[in-house]
Amino acid sequence: MAPRWIEKVTGSLEGKKRYRQYKARREQLPPSYRTAIEALERYLMYAGAIATGEVLIKMLEDLVDLFEQSAADGTPVSAVVGEDPVEFAETFLANYSEGQWINKERARLTQAIERAEEEEQSP
Repeated sequence: MAPRWIEKVTGSLEGKKRYRQYKARREQLPPSYRTAIEALERYLMYAGAIATGEVLIKMLEDLVDLFEQSAADGTPVSAVVGEDPVEFAETFLANYSEGQWINKERARLTQAIERAEEEEQSP
């Protein structure tokens, strides 16, 4: 990726600062938690298609919050993500649907169909 990709995604230096803070927090996790969060982050980046940097940063911050608390409580990674890590990731991602590109495309499709219907009704 380009060296400044996070600035482009978040649109701000503040977003870049928050992302760096997230990475530093992630690196402080015990190895098994760090391995799990890195895998989840990769999956969420590919599957999520997050459109706004603010939503992306918030999602990552919430994820690291969850893993920090779980590590502090001694909760095993398997208890955090359950038996199906994909289901966990999809459920987690669903909480951030307002930032997904697909929502923009859904709205665009709906508006186009509404315009088409209006054109049909106009003489």
